[in-house]
Amino acid sequence: MTEQGDARINSYRDLHVWQRAVELVEEIYKLSTLFPSDERFGLTSQIRRAAVSVPSNIAEGYGRRRRAQYSHHLDIANGSLKEVETQLIIGGRLGFIDKDHAHSAWSLLQDTGKMLTGLIRSLDQSDRQ
Repeated sequence: MTEQGDARINSYRDLHVWQRAVELVEEIYKLSTLFPSDERFGLTSQIRRAAVSVPSNIAEGYGRRRRAQYSHHLDIANGSLKEVETQLIIGGRLGFIDKDHAHSAWSLLQDTGKMLTGLIRSLDQSDRQ
């Protein structure tokens, strides 16, 4: 399976989307330290779990034997990405983070989303051929 052009993908770790999603996890963990301590079992935990779910499902799907299973896990990763987006918005609206602090995470979130959408479309197109 390839992600971009003719580059061979030998592992999920070679996928640029997985790499970007891991960067997003790192950024979310840093950003969520700004949340109030009484949110550690609330929004902090939720946003971290959703962020970790993105690269985890990309990896799990890649390890599945059937393309339909891979696509299913990519859909789950995409859903988790939307959770992270929503939770970032909520964190901002509640005043836990400001735009300056959230900028890097938001950028990684958007990049990961575009890459994930591209990979999903690529798999869908190859299934139709």
